[in-house]
Amino acid sequence: MSSSPDCSLLRASDALNQGCFCLSLDNDALSRALESQLGQPGLAEMVRQRCPHVFAARAVFVAAPQLQAMVDVVRAVESVVQLPAYRELVLGAAPAIARGGNGGPLGVFYGYDFHVSRGHLGLIEVNTNAGGAMLNALLARAQRACCEATRGMVPTEASVGIFERSIVEMFRNEWRLGGNTGPLTSIAIVDEAPEAQYLYPEFLLFQQLFARHGLRAVIAGPQAFEWRAGRLRHDGLAIDLVYNRLTDFYLDQPASAVLREAYLQQGVVLSPHPRAHALYADKRNLAVYCDAAQLRALGAPTATAQLLAGHVPHTELVKPADAQRLWDARRGLFFKPVAGFGSRAAYRGDKLTRRVWQDILAGEYVAQAIIAP
Repeated sequence: MSSSPDCSLLRASDALNQGCFCLSLDNDALSRALESQLGQPGLAEMVRQRCPHVFAARAVFVAAPQLQAMVDVVRAVESVVQLPAYRELVLGAAPAIARGGNGGPLGVFYGYDFHVSRGHLGLIEVNTNAGGAMLNALLARAQRACCEATRGMVPTEASVGIFERSIVEMFRNEWRLGGNTGPLTSIAIVDEAPEAQYLYPEFLLFQQLFARHGLRAVIAGPQAFEWRAGRLRHDGLAIDLVYNRLTDFYLDQPASAVLREAYLQQGVVLSPHPRAHALYADKRNLAVYCDAAQLRALGAPTATAQLLAGHVPHTELVKPADAQRLWDARRGLFFKPVAGFGSRAAYRGDKLTRRVWQDILAGEYVAQAIIAP
């Protein structure tokens, strides 16, 4: 993968990563932030018990040129997604629910997952319902300068406040993009069995954030809603916007039937939505991003095509006709389901058994060249 031209800055960040062993996390400040944000001591303790490893004690340092390279890659992906030929290609392979409509809400909390190591940078996937924003806000409130080299890097309370207000404004913008002129008043944070989710504490943080900005927010599973009189409702409350944390990306499951109906009837703003997943997060798209010739054929400028091909590891759809070649090369590959998320049903090639390999061949998977983080 590509490396940054500014070697001095890269050496500085590498030196900090290899030589700075100070603890930047102030646990007392984290406890105070938890108590303040959640408002109930019992909930703060639940965060500590439920997510004991979610807050890193040490910082990881990224050089400014690497960060700029990430920004450039994200912008390149965004520009490709706007190409009519690209949209025709990827939406043609997506479920019908992703092909309806054009424009409207963009989706919230996209995640671009990069592996960075010693100047090398690779985009390994794009997610459209990434978690962790509010947990990062908490973590930012609990940082301290651990040594002279890190002074000036610690976020301020003011900067965290700006970040949180930008989150609320993002949701209000989604509401406006949905064609609504009145104020956003109610949000449902939806996931399957939300209280059992690893990131349930973050749902509570979002609920508190929305409440501080005058928005009523409920946390519920998809079965807890009804479609009545042209509105999506939860215990009688009309829901304006659904913050969708489901991994049922195309609302195929029976439990999602009411949400699906409300979305198709344009009775609620759903964010992120099926179209966003098809355009960005389907793993088959990575096979397009890494292919400069295909990108140019779709209408991307040469510079954009070269940038993406240089930063997205080689990815291809697993086909039975290529089974032997991919099996022989498996130790350098990572296999991911096209509509997967996180590490669910994803496999390192060097760990594959023959049984799992047959499951991969029978399913819809991509094979991606491994980039060590």
